[in-house]
Amino acid sequence: MADDIVYLGIDLGTSRTSLTSSTGERQTVWSYVGYPKDHVAKKKMGGRDIIYGKEAVENRMSLNVIRPLAGGSIKKRGAKDSSEMKKAVRDLIEYVVSLAKAPAGSTIYAVIGAPAEASVEGKANIIEAAGNYLDSVIVCSEPFAVAYGLDFLDDTLVIDIGAGTTDLCRVHGTMPEAEDQRTHEIAGDAIDEKIAELIKETYPEAQFSINMVRQFKERDSSVSPKMEDVMVTMPVAGKPKEFDITEIMYKACYSIVPPTVAALQDLIATYDPEFQEKMRNNVLLGGGGSQIGALGRAIEDALKEYGGGKVTTVEEPQYQGSNGALKIGLDMPEEYWKEFAAGGAEAEEAAAEG
Repeated sequence: MADDIVYLGIDLGTSRTSLTSSTGERQTVWSYVGYPKDHVAKKKMGGRDIIYGKEAVENRMSLNVIRPLAGGSIKKRGAKDSSEMKKAVRDLIEYVVSLAKAPAGSTIYAVIGAPAEASVEGKANIIEAAGNYLDSVIVCSEPFAVAYGLDFLDDTLVIDIGAGTTDLCRVHGTMPEAEDQRTHEIAGDAIDEKIAELIKETYPEAQFSINMVRQFKERDSSVSPKMEDVMVTMPVAGKPKEFDITEIMYKACYSIVPPTVAALQDLIATYDPEFQEKMRNNVLLGGGGSQIGALGRAIEDALKEYGGGKVTTVEEPQYQGSNGALKIGLDMPEEYWKEFAAGGAEAEEAAAEG
């Protein structure tokens, strides 16, 4: 590694974006960008024009808050991006790159993980946005980055559960192609929405926000038949009251299992028959959603009707994507980086082809 080159691994997540740097920095920021609504809001925010992450969410009454990775072409094919969305993506990437604290004058190379089925346009938009702050950029699929970082490169099925999408990738010793990847939208956000829907049905008098629901889930999510009771406090006409949402939590969290197993089985069924059993018994579960209690076991149980399977849940899911992206970057020959720097948006196609 050249002394004047800084390598970054970035996992662009709908809810959180993580950075791992060759300088030793590891940072995570909530994927929100806020802009003051007026001069009073700007004064409140200390004269700043842009507020990032958790601070933006906590001050959302004073800000126009954008979650730039929650929709648009970065998330899925066929979606379009507004100018506001594109600006927020640029601003978020600039902020994340600044967290690496690269020495002045450094050459900065970055591998950025994106959803498995992000459109070519979406990946090109990432490269365009990052090109303002980086010397060379490679975009890869998030689940592949997880597998690469853990050296799970031989007949592995990777499930990467984020907030906006659940991405699946079939890894077999080469860069994945389109037919090796699947995406569905039952992920963290959809679980939050399901919890909220069931709370409204069961306890119509309860008052809550989606941020409260997300906190309930992050603390007590589980698909274990023997999960502990989930008791939460929500106001009723302004007065705090305790509610039992155990069954609600189980149902909402379990909603991710059937579409994930269906996508897994599709990837298995369309693979070389000789290697299907090996792949079915080498499933790697990552992403923030992998922390749902007993999720790996629930997927294994659902795979029994297809011949069984073995699921391994990654440790430290918050950084597995960015760690893997950094490892890809460090292993990439220098001539590739120069080619991608010169090639602009075509770099994505070259990366996808391996």
